[in-house]
Amino acid sequence: MRTFVRSGVPNQNRQCCFWVGLLMAVAMPWLQASSIEAADRPPNFVLIFADDLGYGDISCYDSSGVKTPHLDALAEEGFRSTDFFVPANVCSPSRAALLTGRYPMRCGMPVARNENVAKYQDYGFAPEELTIPELLHPAGYRSLMVGKWHLGMEVEGSHPLDAGFDEYFGIPSNYEPRRGKNHNTLYRGKAVEQENVPCEVLTKRYTDEVIEFIDRQQDDPFFIYVSHHIVHNPLRPSKDFVGTSEKGKYGDFIKELDHSTGRIMQAIRDAGIDENTLVVFTSDNGPTRNGSTGGLNGGKYCTMEGGHRVPGIFRWPGKIAPNQVSDATLTSMDLLPLFCGLAGVQPPDDRKLDGKNILPNLLGKDTQSPHQFLYYYNGTNLQAVREGNWKLHLPRTTDDQPFWSKKPDKTKGFVTLKKPRLFNLDRDVNEKQNVADRHPEIVVRLQSQAERIRNELGDVHTTGTDQRKINLVAPQER
Repeated sequence: MRTFVRSGVPNQNRQCCFWVGLLMAVAMPWLQASSIEAADRPPNFVLIFADDLGYGDISCYDSSGVKTPHLDALAEEGFRSTDFFVPANVCSPSRAALLTGRYPMRCGMPVARNENVAKYQDYGFAPEELTIPELLHPAGYRSLMVGKWHLGMEVEGSHPLDAGFDEYFGIPSNYEPRRGKNHNTLYRGKAVEQENVPCEVLTKRYTDEVIEFIDRQQDDPFFIYVSHHIVHNPLRPSKDFVGTSEKGKYGDFIKELDHSTGRIMQAIRDAGIDENTLVVFTSDNGPTRNGSTGGLNGGKYCTMEGGHRVPGIFRWPGKIAPNQVSDATLTSMDLLPLFCGLAGVQPPDDRKLDGKNILPNLLGKDTQSPHQFLYYYNGTNLQAVREGNWKLHLPRTTDDQPFWSKKPDKTKGFVTLKKPRLFNLDRDVNEKQNVADRHPEIVVRLQSQAERIRNELGDVHTTGTDQRKINLVAPQER
């Protein structure tokens, strides 16, 4: 039997802990807030993760966006979050947080990696981190990942198969042939499936792989992580979608993403497992200049809301009521405890999790966010703290910035900041009206919280007490 503890982690006590936790979960159900009881077969999980898709890029979030009927149907048949937070504004950190339920600084992946840079060669996902598929494995789940990994597959112990996935089909990083062959080489497991694969065929091949997996796995519980390259550059939709939108190749790309989602949903229905499958759709960060934030300021590379607020859609017929729209702040880190809870698996208790079990929110039993504070890091630099609708941007210098934010650009927000700025997102979601002078007590409180989390998670000039070592010489430099 395949162990659910990552290879390279010689910790038998940890394995014992999880088996004990599983027995505890059976004897004392973890989902106290719900009426859902443990079943003979736990639900399947399908996580569809877009790349660089903005808050306003799909029509169920912005009616002026590209028409996305399949994603719109997903939202209409379930739960749509209007305040879904990702803890990083770039790819790699966001993906690490998604899989671990932990802030990127806590799990050692705060910087987006570029495999073409020599000092990044040893930068990868820590084998000691525990992931969603690893935790689900003892409950009988088989897991598939397709698409973009971007967590250091070349580093020993950082391959998707080392991180708990039973099957992998995809490309290690961004699709960028100019950076080397691994950027357009398609892998099946650890073996090369095809070199020089055209970008235009990837979405269809990923979708085909998912459908085939659903067909053969439908009788047993599964977890599928669909990590799309869409809509990250290069904009190369397949020929069937060129010219299908009114927004150029970027819009055509979104149409292809929507079509892929529709095919996956049809496969779930055809397999007769619709009511036992929770589908989640979201994105890794805000958009580039090609995309839309739906009116929010900022975007990718930025700690304004446009960089961190993305679509968040949940569908589970018969469990999650249709046509729910919630403004409670939820996060991508919440998926790990949510999935663990529904699978009857106790989340790890030997480390701090930042995610919360949001099932009460999805079931309409709780309208409040389970998060008191949120922390906006840009690389290794803590740049903002949020409490409810209060968001405090912290002072920063150019030297503090990660390499992707050093060049001043109006879309990147406050690259340098001498004094803190306070915004009420309930009245000013675009972060234009600084009200720090009117609410000094809130500024002081959030500054104090910033100092506390710096001591715990670290900062560009501080090593935190619960910060995993980053294998980079100077994280803020390219």
